[in-house]
Amino acid sequence: MTSAASPTPIPRQLYAPRYWAGWLVLGLLWLLAFLPMPLLRLFGAGLGELFHLAVPSRRRIVRINLRLCFPELDEKARRRMARAHFRALGIGLFEVPLAWFASDRRLLRLLEVEGAEHLRQAQADGSGVLLLTGHFTTMELGCRLVHLAGFPFHGMYRRADNKFFDYWICRLREARLGLPMVPKEDLKKIVRLLRSGGRIWYGPDQTIEAPGAVYVPFFGEPVLTLTATSRLAEMGRAKVVPYFPQRRGGRYKLVFHPALDHFPGGDDSADAARVNKQLEDAIREVPEQYFWVHRRFKDGPPGRRDPYAR
Repeated sequence: MTSAASPTPIPRQLYAPRYWAGWLVLGLLWLLAFLPMPLLRLFGAGLGELFHLAVPSRRRIVRINLRLCFPELDEKARRRMARAHFRALGIGLFEVPLAWFASDRRLLRLLEVEGAEHLRQAQADGSGVLLLTGHFTTMELGCRLVHLAGFPFHGMYRRADNKFFDYWICRLREARLGLPMVPKEDLKKIVRLLRSGGRIWYGPDQTIEAPGAVYVPFFGEPVLTLTATSRLAEMGRAKVVPYFPQRRGGRYKLVFHPALDHFPGGDDSADAARVNKQLEDAIREVPEQYFWVHRRFKDGPPGRRDPYAR
């Protein structure tokens, strides 16, 4: 395994006046981390309710996604779920200060881990692991909790446009994940880390038009899905261990599943469908906590109308 990340010196240019607002935001996040958890959840839920009322375009996307994925629910139930999702989204934003600045001791008191033996078993022979997950509202804090559970890992990242936040997001995540971040485009480094027994976070559930993407079911709807999970597992000689964070009242639960057997299986579409099914099952556990504001079904197969079109 790669040794723990050591902080890089703060670039002098980040002290320039144009970044002073960024320092103010960072200081505010640090202060928020000292607030009691019930108060942070209350603020987050309130922000989510405001977002739900003030941004009708995103409210519409959420409702369309829920209609496609949960046709068995009536309209009233889906509207309740949509409102619960916005509250979860707001809480997730207020969990970011905890993920970056709260003490280990404080967070460990809130943590429950299920299935950690599956991850240990997958790596008993020295194999690397792709930590397969999805974009949930608990994502930022959930990553911190995986490290606290005793499994430091490398996170993938895409550079932010703002140099100040690009530096601090990368630095704080490295400090809290235990290992350096890896640029998503650095395939050679990712493969090398996996072959050396490393763990890498991987969430392939965003719709991206990439070479080799295929249409496979997600909640029964054909959706463009990356096949890179199979490619990375094959090239890195790695195992794929699904894990999912859950917000349970005032506590947090990490659920690790057994490594996917016979993966990759030689059929990219079948492999991608297996990945989507893992994600589907996890979403059904805490449906309001998935990132429904993303237009997951925007790129359908030829001939299918865009469900978000007006």
